[in-house]
This record gives sequence, structure tokens and C-alpha cells, in this order.
Amino acid sequence: MTDVSVAILHPEPGSDAGPLVRAVAEARGGLAERHRAGFLAAGAAHARVLAGPPDDTPFGARLRDLLEDAGPGGLVVLGSGAVPLMSAADRRSFLAAAAADRPGALANNRYSADIVAIARARDALARLPDLASDNMLPRWLDEVAGVPVADLRRRWRLGVDIDGPLDLVLLGENWSGALTVAERQRVERRLAAIRAVVADGAAEVVVAGRTSPGALAWLERSGAARTRAIIEERGMRTSRPGQRPAASVLGALLDRDGPASLGDHLARLGEAAIIDSRVLLAHRLGADQSHWPPAEDRHAADLLLHERIVDPWLRALTRAAAEAPIPVLLGGHTLVGPGLRLALGRRSAGRRS
Repeated sequence: MTDVSVAILHPEPGSDAGPLVRAVAEARGGLAERHRAGFLAAGAAHARVLAGPPDDTPFGARLRDLLEDAGPGGLVVLGSGAVPLMSAADRRSFLAAAAADRPGALANNRYSADIVAIARARDALARLPDLASDNMLPRWLDEVAGVPVADLRRRWRLGVDIDGPLDLVLLGENWSGALTVAERQRVERRLAAIRAVVADGAAEVVVAGRTSPGALAWLERSGAARTRAIIEERGMRTSRPGQRPAASVLGALLDRDGPASLGDHLARLGEAAIIDSRVLLAHRLGADQSHWPPAEDRHAADLLLHERIVDPWLRALTRAAAEAPIPVLLGGHTLVGPGLRLALGRRSAGRRS
């Protein structure tokens, strides 16, 4: 067993960041400190929050810089918004994996990681390239570096990540206080309406995007309504060079009929809809987020605040969702994946402490 260091990467908002971006960054900063204290209590030798303004440094280069200050032992690396529902037992699992004497790694999900524990980190990461994000790290370790990788994807709570303000609403009142009542009111009303649809045996709920069989199985067990699912672009953020570009069935309909048609299309398919808008953005603009509308626009879209969005296409899409004849939610991977349990099954989760 060796000593383990924990690195929590926290991007601070830029000087021109809008209020929603700042609110999310504040919540993530609080979570980062909670992780730091929790890992130290669980037995980490060192735990640091590494904060700084956003820049173009690839994740791989940033991780190589961390190794220069790390000892010969293990490393746990995570983002400040990762795993807000992590328990003390979960932390011990990651520390134990990083403290092993043999090469190995543990991720919350090997196909799209938010937290990775690496034993003998200097040796394992000696040839690490400039990976664009942490999501790609487990596959590189397994397929290129030859490091055995295990994951805890069956622990659904470890798939929850704070990427935007809707995630704070899904996590409940202990988190959503970072937003004003006016900012969260629309989506809270839609959540209540969608819960009512899920409880109706004569209704059908539409889920589209990077959802999983596990999330859909939970929805089938927990709700009375039928489920219509369109699963597409899982692994979008870990795609390899030369891989087929992102594409979406729903996105193709919007190409033909325009973003304002979203509500009418969804109303033909069900009585409520939960949509992964990042898949629609990737279909339209490519998977590289630097080509998407800015984060403040995406955050406003997640809260259905169309009047605060600058990008014309995203504004029209969001208005169509907000004014649809059925309740519609727009969001990211958490919403259509592990967040389904939070959106439809639990009114609050976790504590900001």
C-alpha cells in the first residue's frame, strides 16, 4: 500500500462570465472543498483543490504537470463538479484502488469518467498524451498503456455530475439555493408536471439522448407510464479521431423543420419529454463544445429561460420547449441518465456540507 494524493480540478469563471455560470461555479467550488475534506478524512495523504481561470490547456497536459509534484504513490483525480452524491465508502474505494502496489485504475465509468484513481501513477501515466478531457482517461489507460481498469458504473449515484444549473435543481433544495426562485421556477413546474405523467398508466414519456439501459429499466420499474426512448451518441465526449460525426434522429427532424418545431414533434410522441440537448447541439455543430453557444446560453436553455439566450437557434429551440403543448425538459447527460432518478423519483438528494 502506498500514499495517495487527490487532485480536484476547479475551473474558475472568466471575468466575462454570466450569472448562471458564476452560480454553478460557486456550487462546484463548495463541492470541491467538500471532496478535499472528505478524502483527507478517508485517509488520503494529500488532497488539493487546484483552481484557476479557464484556458486551452488539454486535460492530459494538466495531468502531466500534476505528476511532477506527486510522489511515487497513487493519484485520484476528479473535477470539482464530479460525484456530488459520493459517500464516505465510495471515497474509500477510490483511495484503496490508488494505493495498490500493482498497476491498475478505478473510474466511476470507464467509458466517460468524472473521477479516476490510478495506482503507481507516475509509471502508469508516463506516456500520457494531450487528452482533451478526463472522460477519455480510462480508455487510454486500458487500451494504450495496458493498465487494467475497473469501474463502478452500477453505482448510479456516481454518474451524477454538476455541469449546469439544472443539475443543482435535480439535486434538490440543499443545492438549488444557488439559483434565484425566478431562475428555477420554470423547470420546477415542468418537473412536477412530468412526474404526474410518469405516474399515469395511460400516458407515455419520451426520453432522448445519452440515456442508458439501466436508467430506462429504472424508469420502467418506477413509473406507470410507457417509455419511448431514443438512445444515441453515448460516448460522444470520448469519440476518437476519424470516428463517425455525431448525428441525431431528432436533430435531423429539426434540420428539416427548424428548431421551433420541437414542441410539436415531441407532442406527437408522448405526453412529456426529457431531451438531451447536447446531442442536438453536437448534431448541428459537431461534438467539440468550443463550437457551441457559450455556457451561459446553454445554462439558460437548461432552465428554459429562452429570453436570456443570445444564440438564435438555441433560443428558438428553448422557446419551443418552454411553450410546448406537453411538459419538456432540456439538459445534458445527467438529466437523461442517472438524473432520471432525481428528476422523477426523489425530490432532494445530498447535503451541501
